Amino acid sequence: MVLWKTAGPEEFSGESRHPFGRIVPNGRLEDRDPDFIRAVLPAAWLAATLWFRADVHGLENIPASGPVLLVGNHSGGNMTPDTMVLVLAFCGYFGADRPFYQLAHNLVMAQPVLQPLRKFGMMLATESNARAALDRGAAVLVYPGGDVEVHRPSWESGKVELAGRSGFIHLALQRGVPVVPVVSVGGQETALFLSSGQRLARALGLDRLFQLKVLPVSLALPWGINVGDFLGHLPLPAKLQVQVLEPVDLHEFFGDRDVEGAYRHVRSLMQSALDSMSERRRFPVLG
Repeated sequence: MVLWKTAGPEEFSGESRHPFGRIVPNGRLEDRDPDFIRAVLPAAWLAATLWFRADVHGLENIPASGPVLLVGNHSGGNMTPDTMVLVLAFCGYFGADRPFYQLAHNLVMAQPVLQPLRKFGMMLATESNARAALDRGAAVLVYPGGDVEVHRPSWESGKVELAGRSGFIHLALQRGVPVVPVVSVGGQETALFLSSGQRLARALGLDRLFQLKVLPVSLALPWGINVGDFLGHLPLPAKLQVQVLEPVDLHEFFGDRDVEGAYRHVRSLMQSALDSMSERRRFPVLG
């Protein structure tokens, strides 16, 4: 689960100023292991195909080389299965040697069970990590909606929730890289998400202590009632569909200053594509 915390690039979620932040691994560019990816990719993609019946379209819209910022919506609580499906599809399409990094929230980076994902390129969502990856010519995946989006109620699965966070716009303009929107549907059906718990999180001071905007409540395996999703859960086999849209040159259309206009444009493109995908689906879970 990847989080762009605020409107400016100077305030990324992973740049922790509290004790919890000291125990969260940052991840390094060097942690990504192409040999590991090549070894596990066939079995991992087979598992994703069988369990989630995953469909990924539009990978040809991603520039074939050079730095690029992929900006997506994502779903499914802290497990975010649509993220892993996209990572597997990217590596299969472009090859394991093309550098590709995914920026992740504190809680994702802190979960021991998810540490192998660092070999796929998972790093803490900090400004310095994003810039370092782009400066090396990598593709970087960000999810501005972060914990707010992945824990939205299941009946809001067709909504792109970027939470007003436009830090990715600043980053793309500063580094002069294209933005490639990515939309997905189905992930919010891998459990029954009942409430994001934003009011409860504020009341308990979780934002101040742990940079958590939510304390979600869901019905999920194997826990039944799952509060916080801190230990993750077993995702139900809902059908996942991912669509990669055409790249957007923000500088060409919006210059260096119209951050709000660029943000609205990217979100509008994503919402329109998600609406179309949702309309084509026949049944929840079944797809």
